[in-house]
Amino acid sequence: MADSTIGVGILGCGPVTQAIHIPTIDRIRDSVQVVNVMDVNAQVAEAIASRVESRWTTSADELIADPAVEIVVVCSPNKFHAAQVIAACRAGKKAVLCEKPLALTEAEAREIAQVSAETGVPVVVGAMHTFDPAWLSARAEWGDLVETAHTIRYSIVLTPNTRSEDFASEIFGRPGARIDARSAVDIAADVMHGSIMGLAIHDLPLVRVFCPDFTDVELLSSQVLDPGGYLVNLRVGAKNVQLYGLNNESWRPEWRFEAVSDDTVMRIDFPPPYVHAGSGVTTFFDGESTRSFGPTGVNGYEREWRYVADLARGEAEPLDVSYLADDLAFAVGIADAATANVRARFGSEVTA
Repeated sequence: MADSTIGVGILGCGPVTQAIHIPTIDRIRDSVQVVNVMDVNAQVAEAIASRVESRWTTSADELIADPAVEIVVVCSPNKFHAAQVIAACRAGKKAVLCEKPLALTEAEAREIAQVSAETGVPVVVGAMHTFDPAWLSARAEWGDLVETAHTIRYSIVLTPNTRSEDFASEIFGRPGARIDARSAVDIAADVMHGSIMGLAIHDLPLVRVFCPDFTDVELLSSQVLDPGGYLVNLRVGAKNVQLYGLNNESWRPEWRFEAVSDDTVMRIDFPPPYVHAGSGVTTFFDGESTRSFGPTGVNGYEREWRYVADLARGEAEPLDVSYLADDLAFAVGIADAATANVRARFGSEVTA
């Protein structure tokens, strides 16, 4: 490893690590290099380490304690995120990148913000669209749309993750399918909560930018969709918000964010997940003209990683982790309300 290259340690070697982070790190290997990887499955850890010519371990504590690891990437199961981010901060790392969600509860997220402030270790959440040039172009061009928009729509139609992952990389050690013996209501509730915290959460930070009264959330309806997905309608402050996500066998995936006012529609079309080809495209429609920005050759994953590398070198301004905790609180509130509504609807259907 060159003296100028920053050492990266990755906790969790699943498909996100294999298909997103490792290819992205390889594109900017003049700045960062994987020096250690960890997975509880020794075969997976060893196999991924061989790809990147790094050390490997089955111990998160061992990786965090490695002095060669200057950036810790948390790609472990969600329940470990908060503890591992905090441990990396307390170990004095130069930066921590945590995959979504930052934590499972608002209390955990607030603790992360406190520890980050105490230790001075910057924390970044892997919300790649917040770094996408299409979103950055939108922010520069939308004028007063945050104030005037009355409707926010966020829709995702995707093929199964396994197909997208296989397009991006050869996945090693993918977990097998499990038999689900839970009740129908438990399955539906878990699908709703998991969909919000696993899929919708990608762009809920974008939604929140357009909803300054983000603590004033009224759930209007929530529905689990076949074969797998969700439809959630909200009133957030004075804004109408619709969240739609569907996993199916469609040949044409869609990932779209829209903000609508009386005079203007802003639409951002993002590339599908795991795609490394380039950025999204932003289009403004105002009834008289159409303005478009993008795509560019750099995607949100790469912009995100270059920012993390700059943070580790002390060349970028850290994010406000309290703001990231607000993002988490917003997502958890929506997920909890939508899930409770699904359970209540199941109960009323059984009663009827």
